[in-house]
Amino acid sequence: MSDRARLRAFLALCLARFREGYREPEVLFWAFVFPVLLSGALAVAFRERAPEPSRALVLPGPGSDRVLAALLGAPLVRAEAAGEEEAARSLRMGRADVLISAPADPASPVEYRLDPSRPEAGIARARVDDALQRAAGRRDPVASREVALRDPGGRYVDFLVPGLIGMNLMSAGMWGVGYALVDMRIKKLLKRLLATPMRPADFMLALMANRVVSTFLEVGALLGFASLALGVPVRGALASVLAVALLGAMSFAGLGLAVACRARKIETVSGLMNLVMMPMFVGSGVFFSVERFPDSAQAVLRLLPLTALNDALRAVTLEGAGLLSQWPQLVVLAAWGTVSFALGLRLFRWS
Repeated sequence: MSDRARLRAFLALCLARFREGYREPEVLFWAFVFPVLLSGALAVAFRERAPEPSRALVLPGPGSDRVLAALLGAPLVRAEAAGEEEAARSLRMGRADVLISAPADPASPVEYRLDPSRPEAGIARARVDDALQRAAGRRDPVASREVALRDPGGRYVDFLVPGLIGMNLMSAGMWGVGYALVDMRIKKLLKRLLATPMRPADFMLALMANRVVSTFLEVGALLGFASLALGVPVRGALASVLAVALLGAMSFAGLGLAVACRARKIETVSGLMNLVMMPMFVGSGVFFSVERFPDSAQAVLRLLPLTALNDALRAVTLEGAGLLSQWPQLVVLAAWGTVSFALGLRLFRWS
Protein backbone atom coordinates (compact mmCIF):
# COMPACT_ATOMS: atom_id res chain seq x y z
CA MET A 1 0.00 0.00 0.00
CA SER A 2 1.55 3.30 -1.11
CA ASP A 3 1.92 6.30 1.16
CA ARG A 4 -0.66 8.23 -0.87
CA ALA A 5 -3.20 5.43 -0.61
CA ARG A 6 -2.50 5.10 3.10
CA LEU A 7 -3.08 8.84 3.56
CA ARG A 8 -6.36 8.67 1.66
CA ALA A 9 -7.51 5.77 3.82
CA PHE A 10 -6.47 7.64 6.96
CA LEU A 11 -8.41 10.76 5.96
CA ALA A 12 -11.46 8.70 4.96
CA LEU A 13 -11.47 7.01 8.36
CA CYS A 14 -11.13 10.38 10.12
CA LEU A 15 -14.08 11.77 8.14
CA ALA A 16 -16.18 8.68 8.87
CA ARG A 17 -15.50 8.94 12.60
CA PHE A 18 -16.32 12.65 12.58
CA ARG A 19 -19.62 12.10 10.80
CA GLU A 20 -20.52 9.16 12.99
CA GLY A 21 -19.86 11.09 16.18
CA TYR A 22 -21.69 14.29 15.36
CA ARG A 23 -24.75 12.58 13.94
CA GLU A 24 -25.42 11.35 17.48
CA PRO A 25 -27.52 13.92 19.43
CA GLU A 26 -26.19 12.69 22.77
CA VAL A 27 -22.62 13.36 21.63
CA LEU A 28 -23.50 16.97 20.87
CA PHE A 29 -25.23 17.34 24.23
CA TRP A 30 -22.41 15.94 26.38
CA ALA A 31 -19.66 17.67 24.40
CA PHE A 32 -21.18 21.16 24.09
CA VAL A 33 -24.42 21.68 26.03
CA PHE A 34 -23.68 19.90 29.31
CA PRO A 35 -20.41 21.77 30.16
CA VAL A 36 -22.12 25.11 29.46
CA LEU A 37 -25.13 24.19 31.62
CA LEU A 38 -22.86 22.97 34.42
CA SER A 39 -20.72 26.11 34.45
CA GLY A 40 -23.85 28.27 34.40
CA ALA A 41 -25.46 26.37 37.28
CA LEU A 42 -22.31 26.54 39.40
CA ALA A 43 -21.90 30.22 38.61
CA VAL A 44 -25.43 30.84 39.94
CA ALA A 45 -24.77 28.72 43.03
CA PHE A 46 -21.53 30.59 43.79
CA ARG A 47 -22.66 34.02 42.59
CA GLU A 48 -21.57 37.20 44.31
CA ARG A 49 -23.76 37.81 47.36
CA ALA A 50 -23.58 39.08 50.89
CA PRO A 51 -21.83 36.80 53.41
CA GLU A 52 -24.18 34.33 55.06
CA PRO A 53 -24.60 34.75 58.82
CA SER A 54 -23.29 32.06 61.12
CA ARG A 55 -25.95 29.99 62.85
CA ALA A 56 -25.48 29.75 66.62
CA LEU A 57 -27.71 27.94 69.11
CA VAL A 58 -27.59 28.92 72.78
CA LEU A 59 -28.14 26.01 75.15
CA PRO A 60 -30.39 26.45 78.22
CA GLY A 61 -28.57 27.56 81.32
CA PRO A 62 -28.24 30.36 83.85
CA GLY A 63 -26.27 32.57 81.45
CA SER A 64 -28.21 31.91 78.24
CA ASP A 65 -30.26 35.13 78.40
CA ARG A 66 -27.11 37.22 78.79
CA VAL A 67 -25.48 35.54 75.78
CA LEU A 68 -28.59 35.89 73.60
CA ALA A 69 -28.85 39.58 74.43
CA ALA A 70 -25.18 40.10 73.47
CA LEU A 71 -25.62 38.29 70.14
CA LEU A 72 -28.88 39.90 69.04
CA GLY A 73 -27.19 42.92 67.48
CA ALA A 74 -24.02 41.14 66.36
CA PRO A 75 -23.27 41.33 62.63
CA LEU A 76 -23.18 38.05 60.70
CA VAL A 77 -24.49 36.03 63.65
CA ARG A 78 -27.97 34.53 63.86
CA ALA A 79 -28.49 33.26 67.41
CA GLU A 80 -31.44 31.33 68.84
CA ALA A 81 -32.18 29.43 72.01
CA ALA A 82 -32.57 25.64 71.72
CA GLY A 83 -32.78 22.61 73.97
CA GLU A 84 -29.95 20.10 74.31
CA GLU A 85 -31.45 17.42 72.03
CA GLU A 86 -32.69 19.85 69.39
CA ALA A 87 -29.35 21.67 69.33
CA ALA A 88 -27.33 18.46 69.02
CA ARG A 89 -29.55 17.27 66.17
CA SER A 90 -29.24 20.64 64.37
CA LEU A 91 -25.45 20.49 64.65
CA ARG A 92 -25.34 16.95 63.23
CA MET A 93 -27.61 17.85 60.33
CA GLY A 94 -25.72 21.03 59.47
CA ARG A 95 -28.54 23.39 60.46
CA ALA A 96 -26.33 24.99 63.12
CA ASP A 97 -22.64 25.90 63.05
CA VAL A 98 -21.85 26.20 66.75
CA LEU A 99 -23.53 25.52 70.12
CA ILE A 100 -22.96 27.86 73.06
CA SER A 101 -23.15 26.97 76.73
CA ALA A 102 -22.84 29.99 79.04
CA PRO A 103 -22.28 29.79 82.83
CA ALA A 104 -24.04 32.01 85.34
CA ASP A 105 -20.81 33.78 86.31
CA PRO A 106 -19.69 36.16 83.51
CA ALA A 107 -16.08 35.59 84.57
CA SER A 108 -16.31 31.85 83.87
CA PRO A 109 -15.40 30.57 80.38
CA VAL A 110 -18.05 30.21 77.69
CA GLU A 111 -18.15 26.74 76.14
CA TYR A 112 -18.32 26.34 72.34
CA ARG A 113 -19.35 22.99 70.85
CA LEU A 114 -18.50 22.53 67.19
CA ASP A 115 -17.07 20.19 64.57
CA PRO A 116 -13.52 21.52 63.93
CA SER A 117 -13.35 19.79 60.55
CA ARG A 118 -16.05 22.13 59.15
CA PRO A 119 -14.64 25.51 58.05
CA GLU A 120 -17.94 27.31 58.72
CA ALA A 121 -17.81 26.08 62.34
CA GLY A 122 -14.52 27.85 62.99
CA ILE A 123 -15.85 31.03 61.37
CA ALA A 124 -18.99 30.86 63.51
CA ARG A 125 -16.97 30.45 66.71
CA ALA A 126 -14.78 33.45 65.83
CA ARG A 127 -17.79 35.65 65.08
CA VAL A 128 -19.68 34.65 68.22
CA ASP A 129 -16.63 35.03 70.45
CA ASP A 130 -15.87 38.46 68.96
CA ALA A 131 -19.45 39.61 69.67
CA LEU A 132 -19.36 38.34 73.26
CA GLN A 133 -15.96 39.90 73.94
CA ARG A 134 -17.14 43.27 72.63
CA ALA A 135 -20.33 43.04 74.70
CA ALA A 136 -18.13 42.44 77.76
CA GLY A 137 -16.23 45.68 77.10
CA ARG A 138 -13.29 44.68 74.93
CA ARG A 139 -11.75 47.43 72.82
CA ASP A 140 -9.37 46.77 69.93
CA PRO A 141 -6.11 48.78 70.23
CA VAL A 142 -5.59 48.74 66.44
CA ALA A 143 -8.29 50.06 64.13
CA SER A 144 -9.03 48.05 60.99
CA ARG A 145 -11.33 48.06 57.98
CA GLU A 146 -12.30 45.53 55.35
CA VAL A 147 -12.06 46.00 51.56
CA ALA A 148 -13.99 43.53 49.41
CA LEU A 149 -12.21 42.46 46.20
CA ARG A 150 -14.35 41.20 43.32
CA ASP A 151 -12.00 41.58 40.37
CA PRO A 152 -12.54 39.13 37.47
CA GLY A 153 -9.98 36.37 37.72
CA GLY A 154 -10.17 35.95 41.47
CA ARG A 155 -13.72 34.61 41.79
CA TYR A 156 -14.65 30.99 42.27
CA VAL A 157 -16.28 30.81 38.83
CA ASP A 158 -12.98 31.99 37.28
CA PHE A 159 -11.18 29.16 39.06
CA LEU A 160 -13.92 26.72 38.05
CA VAL A 161 -14.12 27.24 34.28
CA PRO A 162 -10.58 25.99 33.39
CA GLY A 163 -11.23 22.96 35.59
CA LEU A 164 -14.47 22.26 33.72
CA ILE A 165 -12.64 22.55 30.40
CA GLY A 166 -10.03 20.07 31.61
CA MET A 167 -12.69 17.71 32.94
CA ASN A 168 -14.58 17.88 29.64
CA LEU A 169 -11.42 17.18 27.64
CA MET A 170 -10.67 14.17 29.82
CA SER A 171 -14.19 12.73 29.62
CA ALA A 172 -14.63 13.40 25.91
CA GLY A 173 -11.13 12.16 25.08
CA MET A 174 -11.39 8.89 26.94
CA TRP A 175 -15.04 8.09 26.23
CA GLY A 176 -14.92 9.41 22.68
CA VAL A 177 -12.01 7.11 21.83
CA GLY A 178 -12.40 4.19 24.25
CA TYR A 179 -16.14 3.74 23.84
CA ALA A 180 -15.91 4.08 20.05
CA LEU A 181 -13.20 1.43 19.91
CA VAL A 182 -15.20 -1.09 21.94
CA ASP A 183 -18.39 -0.27 20.03
CA MET A 184 -16.62 -1.01 16.74
CA ARG A 185 -15.31 -4.26 18.18
CA ILE A 186 -18.79 -5.32 19.31
CA LYS A 187 -20.26 -4.51 15.88
CA LYS A 188 -17.51 -6.56 14.17
CA LEU A 189 -16.29 -3.49 12.30
CA LEU A 190 -12.71 -4.05 13.42
CA LYS A 191 -12.69 -7.51 11.79
CA ARG A 192 -13.62 -5.86 8.51
CA LEU A 193 -10.75 -3.43 8.83
CA LEU A 194 -8.46 -6.38 9.53
CA ALA A 195 -9.01 -7.47 5.94
CA THR A 196 -7.65 -4.15 4.66
CA PRO A 197 -3.98 -3.11 4.44
CA MET A 198 -4.53 -0.50 7.18
CA ARG A 199 -1.98 -0.56 9.96
CA PRO A 200 -3.11 -0.43 13.62
CA ALA A 201 -1.12 2.78 14.12
CA ASP A 202 -3.01 4.54 11.29
CA PHE A 203 -6.35 3.38 12.70
CA MET A 204 -5.56 4.55 16.24
CA LEU A 205 -4.20 7.87 15.00
CA ALA A 206 -7.43 8.42 13.08
CA LEU A 207 -9.42 7.93 16.29
CA MET A 208 -7.20 10.46 18.05
CA ALA A 209 -7.41 12.92 15.15
CA ASN A 210 -11.17 13.05 15.53
CA ARG A 211 -10.74 14.14 19.14
CA VAL A 212 -8.18 16.78 18.16
CA VAL A 213 -10.58 18.44 15.72
CA SER A 214 -13.41 18.32 18.23
CA THR A 215 -11.21 19.98 20.87
CA PHE A 216 -11.28 23.37 19.17
CA LEU A 217 -15.08 23.35 18.97
CA GLU A 218 -15.64 22.18 22.55
CA VAL A 219 -13.11 24.54 24.16
CA GLY A 220 -14.33 27.45 22.04
CA ALA A 221 -17.95 26.88 23.05
CA LEU A 222 -17.28 26.66 26.79
CA LEU A 223 -14.67 29.42 26.90
CA GLY A 224 -16.85 31.71 24.78
CA PHE A 225 -19.85 31.19 27.08
CA ALA A 226 -17.74 31.74 30.19
CA SER A 227 -16.26 34.95 28.81
CA LEU A 228 -19.49 36.48 27.47
CA ALA A 229 -22.01 35.31 30.07
CA LEU A 230 -19.90 35.03 33.22
CA GLY A 231 -17.16 37.59 32.61
CA VAL A 232 -14.33 35.07 32.98
CA PRO A 233 -11.15 36.76 31.69
CA VAL A 234 -8.82 35.21 29.13
CA ARG A 235 -5.56 37.01 29.89
CA GLY A 236 -3.25 34.73 27.93
CA ALA A 237 -2.99 34.31 24.18
CA LEU A 238 -5.89 32.32 22.76
CA ALA A 239 -3.41 30.29 20.73
CA SER A 240 -1.66 29.26 23.96
CA VAL A 241 -4.95 28.20 25.55
CA LEU A 242 -5.83 26.10 22.49
CA ALA A 243 -2.33 24.60 22.39
CA VAL A 244 -2.61 23.44 26.01
CA ALA A 245 -6.11 22.08 25.37
CA LEU A 246 -4.92 20.31 22.23
CA LEU A 247 -2.08 18.58 24.07
CA GLY A 248 -4.51 17.61 26.83
CA ALA A 249 -6.98 16.16 24.32
CA MET A 250 -4.24 14.09 22.68
CA SER A 251 -3.03 12.87 26.06
CA PHE A 252 -6.46 11.67 27.14
CA ALA A 253 -7.22 10.20 23.71
CA GLY A 254 -4.05 8.13 24.06
CA LEU A 255 -5.08 7.11 27.57
CA GLY A 256 -8.51 6.10 26.26
CA LEU A 257 -6.86 3.91 23.61
CA ALA A 258 -4.67 2.23 26.22
CA VAL A 259 -7.63 1.50 28.49
CA ALA A 260 -9.91 0.17 25.73
CA CYS A 261 -7.41 -1.58 23.46
CA ARG A 262 -8.39 -5.07 24.70
CA ALA A 263 -11.89 -4.52 26.13
CA ARG A 264 -14.67 -6.52 24.45
CA LYS A 265 -17.75 -5.31 26.36
CA ILE A 266 -19.22 -1.92 27.15
CA GLU A 267 -19.46 -2.90 30.82
CA THR A 268 -15.75 -3.68 30.88
CA VAL A 269 -14.61 -0.44 29.30
CA SER A 270 -17.06 1.56 31.47
CA GLY A 271 -15.56 0.12 34.63
CA LEU A 272 -12.02 0.71 33.45
CA MET A 273 -12.78 4.28 32.38
CA ASN A 274 -14.37 5.11 35.74
CA LEU A 275 -11.46 3.49 37.58
CA VAL A 276 -9.00 5.74 35.73
CA MET A 277 -11.04 8.95 35.79
CA MET A 278 -12.53 8.94 39.28
CA PRO A 279 -9.28 9.72 41.15
CA MET A 280 -8.71 12.64 38.78
CA PHE A 281 -12.26 13.95 39.19
CA VAL A 282 -11.63 14.15 42.95
CA GLY A 283 -7.94 14.97 43.22
CA SER A 284 -6.93 16.93 40.13
CA GLY A 285 -8.26 20.35 41.08
CA VAL A 286 -11.48 20.53 39.08
CA PHE A 287 -13.70 21.97 41.83
CA PHE A 288 -11.12 22.83 44.50
CA SER A 289 -7.38 23.33 44.66
CA VAL A 290 -4.98 20.40 44.87
CA GLU A 291 -3.31 22.23 47.74
CA ARG A 292 -6.16 21.15 50.03
CA PHE A 293 -4.58 17.69 50.11
CA PRO A 294 -1.57 16.79 52.31
CA ASP A 295 1.87 17.61 50.89
CA SER A 296 2.69 13.93 50.39
CA ALA A 297 -0.46 13.44 48.31
CA GLN A 298 0.12 16.61 46.28
CA ALA A 299 3.37 15.24 44.89
CA VAL A 300 1.48 12.28 43.42
CA LEU A 301 -1.57 14.27 42.28
CA ARG A 302 0.56 16.71 40.30
CA LEU A 303 1.82 13.81 38.18
CA LEU A 304 -1.72 13.06 36.97
CA PRO A 305 -2.55 14.36 33.49
CA LEU A 306 -5.72 16.20 34.52
CA THR A 307 -3.86 18.06 37.29
CA ALA A 308 -1.22 19.16 34.80
CA LEU A 309 -3.89 20.21 32.29
CA ASN A 310 -5.90 22.19 34.85
CA ASP A 311 -2.82 23.94 36.23
CA ALA A 312 -1.63 24.92 32.76
CA LEU A 313 -5.08 26.11 31.65
CA ARG A 314 -5.51 28.26 34.77
CA ALA A 315 -2.04 29.76 34.45
CA VAL A 316 -2.49 30.66 30.78
CA THR A 317 -6.13 31.76 31.02
CA LEU A 318 -6.23 33.62 34.34
CA GLU A 319 -2.62 34.74 34.80
CA GLY A 320 -1.59 35.29 31.19
CA ALA A 321 1.37 32.90 31.50
CA GLY A 322 3.26 31.87 28.37
CA LEU A 323 3.58 28.32 27.13
CA LEU A 324 7.26 28.07 28.00
CA SER A 325 6.56 28.82 31.65
CA GLN A 326 4.25 25.79 31.76
CA TRP A 327 6.79 23.30 30.45
CA PRO A 328 6.59 20.96 33.51
CA GLN A 329 2.83 20.51 33.01
CA LEU A 330 3.24 20.13 29.25
CA VAL A 331 5.91 17.47 29.76
CA VAL A 332 3.55 15.53 32.05
CA LEU A 333 0.78 15.67 29.42
CA ALA A 334 3.10 14.68 26.59
CA ALA A 335 4.54 11.79 28.61
CA TRP A 336 1.10 10.40 29.46
CA GLY A 337 -0.07 10.69 25.86
CA THR A 338 3.06 9.14 24.34
CA VAL A 339 3.33 6.25 26.79
CA SER A 340 -0.41 5.53 26.63
CA PHE A 341 -0.47 5.50 22.83
CA ALA A 342 2.59 3.26 22.66
CA LEU A 343 1.08 0.88 25.22
CA GLY A 344 -2.27 0.83 23.43
CA LEU A 345 -0.59 0.19 20.09
CA ARG A 346 1.39 -2.70 21.52
CA LEU A 347 -1.60 -4.34 23.20
CA PHE A 348 -4.18 -3.62 20.47
CA ARG A 349 -5.89 -6.52 18.70
CA TRP A 350 -8.38 -6.25 15.85
CA SER A 351 -10.63 -8.97 17.27
